[in-house]
Amino acid sequence: MPNPDHGERTVTLERIEDAAERLNGLAVQTPLLESAQLNDAFGMRLLFKPECLQRTGSFKFRGAYTKLSRLAPDQCERGVVAYSSGNHAQGVAAAAGLLGMHATIVMPSDAPRIKIDNTRGYGAEIVLYERHAEDRRAIAEEVADRNGSIIVPPFDDIDIISGQGTVGLEIAQQAGDMNFDVDDVLCPVGGGGLLSGIATAMAAKLPKANIWCAEPVGYDDVIRSLAAGRRVSAEVGAASICDAIVTPQPGSITFEIMKRHVSGGFAVSDAEVADALAVLFDRLKLVVEPGGAAGFAALVQQRARFAGRSVVVVLSGGNVDRQAYAGYLARAGGLDTVQAG
Repeated sequence: MPNPDHGERTVTLERIEDAAERLNGLAVQTPLLESAQLNDAFGMRLLFKPECLQRTGSFKFRGAYTKLSRLAPDQCERGVVAYSSGNHAQGVAAAAGLLGMHATIVMPSDAPRIKIDNTRGYGAEIVLYERHAEDRRAIAEEVADRNGSIIVPPFDDIDIISGQGTVGLEIAQQAGDMNFDVDDVLCPVGGGGLLSGIATAMAAKLPKANIWCAEPVGYDDVIRSLAAGRRVSAEVGAASICDAIVTPQPGSITFEIMKRHVSGGFAVSDAEVADALAVLFDRLKLVVEPGGAAGFAALVQQRARFAGRSVVVVLSGGNVDRQAYAGYLARAGGLDTVQAG
């Protein structure tokens, strides 16, 4: 399949549609799920896009496979290296396995064990580092220099973003099939690959829809950057259970897209996220990781703002340690708690 550059290195609808063709038959076209009970509870029509059901357990497979499938043959022979806390790691490892490429993944030693084990299980070589003492990008660059490998960044890359944008294409198509007029989309955000990809697709397909982001309290760099009109770093606070989206600053490419197409965002606490996990488990029977549930936590927090509207919430991943997940549910409230909150 030809690379759809045509001399341009921007995220376009054409590039997202090309990514969808590459992913056809490999990525799961995750459904839009609806719960009449949740609609009634929150006074709106609400659909969920469960990327926790995606191959490797998160949306990251979409961008990783798109990126690797567009590499030149000589680049494929040299293999790839990526740095990630887990979801991008698994996406790159799985994509490399499908394409017969060697993958080295630089991961923090405190990443959820399930993410480390799954990444290794897809056939990747793992290099562990200390999150608060070492520079993961520098380690990846050292591996790339030594082996001639191609670095696959987690979000700030045209091919990665266009692959993630296929989530937006599916939302537009599926919502149309359901006669669902999308007013708003809420999406978790770390570095912005998923959010900027979805925003690009939605701007082309459903331009009247508002796109919103959700971040953990203390890691609200995208919200701050959108408000300032320029990239700023969050004043990183305490640790968050949303390990998948605790980036200190949005990407340069992703921010330019978000600046054009994202209306704003909401910061959510660990307690709000835990309550969201419990409701998703109780009412939709979905296991969602904390970062993946941030959009729903924001919806619950801002339910008065979205009352009476038609909203799509993206659940970006479901890779969570069993014991940690059980602990979140044990401490969380259910639907009655969030309604009363």
